[in-house]
Amino acid sequence: MGFIMSEKNFFQAKQSLNIKGRLLDLSSPKVMGILNVTPDSFYNKSRAETIEDALRKVEQFLKEGATFIDIGGYSSRPGAKDISADEELQRLIPVVESIANNFPEAIMSIDTFRARVAQETILAGAHIVNDIASGDMDDEMLETVAKLQVPYIFMHMQGTPQTMQQAPVYNNVLLDVVDYFSRKVEKLRTLKIHDVILDPGFGFGKTIAHNYELLNKMEDFQIFGLPILVGFSRKGMIYKPLEIKAPEALNGTTVLHTIALQKGAKILRVHDVKEAVECVKLVNLMV
Repeated sequence: MGFIMSEKNFFQAKQSLNIKGRLLDLSSPKVMGILNVTPDSFYNKSRAETIEDALRKVEQFLKEGATFIDIGGYSSRPGAKDISADEELQRLIPVVESIANNFPEAIMSIDTFRARVAQETILAGAHIVNDIASGDMDDEMLETVAKLQVPYIFMHMQGTPQTMQQAPVYNNVLLDVVDYFSRKVEKLRTLKIHDVILDPGFGFGKTIAHNYELLNKMEDFQIFGLPILVGFSRKGMIYKPLEIKAPEALNGTTVLHTIALQKGAKILRVHDVKEAVECVKLVNLMV
């Protein structure tokens, strides 16, 4: 499959991130609250339609124990509408600047696959780039992150948000995803991008069976020595098998968070911060 285990392929195991000069300890898992400044994200309670709404949600997330605020201006739900970089920035920049001014302690990640959006939001006060495409949808993304020298979350996705759930197929989903990450990690190492977080991409170009196979084998991703982020909060992999809707999927989300933490997850990307923080606290008691 083209996957070669050698020292040069992997980063040293990391337990911290450099957030613009501030070291963040990841030895205990952290929670990332989802803030969507979009009109069409799949879970409507994650949306903030005004700056005031966004600030209220950030305040709530921080009080409930979130370490990161993940801000998205482009919906990546299956079949989502494609928008321009200009429109994405018009949604993001005012929110990022307002959060930076009102909550300087908040660590903001920007959920974007566009290099220009990454650069302008980091300059506006954000701290981390969260790229669902790992540079595959913008040839300038990895070089931009290398110049910015900010932490980078890179995710596996088959296809694009518009096509990813149209009958995804793998030879072996675990081996295919590991092979993809091995090549990406080598590229990131070459570019000297030092603070890197791996996201298996639950729900992105994967069937329900693919998602659960990856979750079952998730500890295998620790071979990269990188912090692992999981994002399956209220997704179809939870509510479809249970025959419910996203608003009813909190209990199932907590079950999967518990499993992921036991398999080495360091960041939970969630809609419900309080419950995720409680989950981390209880799982930590077993260590």
